[in-house]
Amino acid sequence: RMVLAGQLGKKSGQGFYTYPTPTPQADALARSAPPEPADIAVHGTGDVADRLDAAAQAHLASRAESAMHRVTRVRESDWTGLAVNGARLVQSDGRTATELAGALGNAEIAVFDRLGLQTAIPPSTPLAYAVADGASANWHAQVAAWLTALGFAPHAVADTPGLIVARTLAMLINEAADAVQQGVCTPEGADAAMKLGVNYPAGPFEWLGPWGASGVMQMLDALDAHYRGERYRVSPWLRRQRAT
Repeated sequence: RMVLAGQLGKKSGQGFYTYPTPTPQADALARSAPPEPADIAVHGTGDVADRLDAAAQAHLASRAESAMHRVTRVRESDWTGLAVNGARLVQSDGRTATELAGALGNAEIAVFDRLGLQTAIPPSTPLAYAVADGASANWHAQVAAWLTALGFAPHAVADTPGLIVARTLAMLINEAADAVQQGVCTPEGADAAMKLGVNYPAGPFEWLGPWGASGVMQMLDALDAHYRGERYRVSPWLRRQRAT
């Protein structure tokens, strides 16, 4: 009946869900170029920081004023992301942007979701982000502009712990770790089942590899502290991995 009514999903703008056309104002915001910064730095180590560094370098090289500025790499930081004139765009560790802003004493904070395992960022890769409640309108606009300049299609979401991808992956990894803990399967078997059985692009332990047990536990502990209850209890298997 939906097909006969022309309700074909995204292609027709309506189906099981409605797909409103983006407003010109929002579209213009996402596509606007960020202002030339006086100070820009990429913080952290690892694949995500490396990709952000490459994207920031490429963006700055495309600007006419690039000779006046450069991207600084700060590898010893305990967070991953971008600092622009004192404001921070941080990869989510499970805390909300508002919680992080309170801990840092800096209202100009935004958090972004985890990326996939691909070595390069495909153009217009969707990426969820959230901005702290006390941030200025200028930083709200700059976050979307910077993410666009770095090659993403930014999607503003509610400021919730773990955002979307990071929270989901942490839970999948944790459930798979419990399955291994209980002798249901091996890590290799869990990866094969998730890829061949439900067509995931990677298995839970393949996602765990670059993230690390400590990072996944940090995410789950932040979620548990926010929501309480057994849902985000860290698997004993994961705790042993960090210990070893």
